[in-house]
Amino acid sequence: MVTDPASCEALEPGEVLVAPITDAAWTPLFLVAGAAVVDVGALNSHAVVVCRELGIPAVISVEDGTGRLRDGMVITVDGNAGTVTVDGVPAPLAG
Repeated sequence: MVTDPASCEALEPGEVLVAPITDAAWTPLFLVAGAAVVDVGALNSHAVVVCRELGIPAVISVEDGTGRLRDGMVITVDGNAGTVTVDGVPAPLAG
């Protein structure tokens, strides 16, 4: 998950960009992302426009997506249906 566009090294190619909100400063991350999940947005928001242009799925207005989705989760982002499905959760670290 990336909460600041300056943290772009945290996003690996093909990973899902999970962000609180996006603007033009976030655009380079979309070039790497395989999909986007954004807490705040509308039908003509930055994330939607960029994802549409790049041909990657996006789901916006995900209530507390950045709070509920965690690094290491395997998720499916269906931009057509507007759904985000958690397919797998990483095992807790043995301690």
